Amino acid sequence: MKHVVDMAWTDQLAFEADLDGHRLIVDATVETGGNDLGPRPKKLMLAALAGCTGVDVIMILKKMKVEVEAFNVIVEADVTEEHPKHYNKAKVIYQFKGKDLPYEKLEKAVKLSEEKYCGVTAVYRKAMEMETEIRIVE
Repeated sequence: MKHVVDMAWTDQLAFEADLDGHRLIVDATVETGGNDLGPRPKKLMLAALAGCTGVDVIMILKKMKVEVEAFNVIVEADVTEEHPKHYNKAKVIYQFKGKDLPYEKLEKAVKLSEEKYCGVTAVYRKAMEMETEIRIVE
């Protein structure tokens, strides 16, 4: 199987693509010559990571019959100072809210996503240091 993304230059520093029927625009800041019409490409890498592992975790928890009230995946990443500026370390924080959540099952779902299912995590682990945290909030 092959995935293809066609990102077309639209104006100044903006690019647009159709992803599965959804319009995506990336752009640069006004200060760097763009029009701020969309997110920066590098931050989309963090969103891809959060989305990929988040979908996995929710699917696994549903199979385990664990119901959460709310769930967030927060990704904090360090950017190098030198060019090409890239992420060299990331921390993925899985934040759950719910009553009597079984920590062991949350941990198992996260590990399955990170070690078996999430392709984005698999690639990023080869490129940077990765850390995980699980939080249960009130």
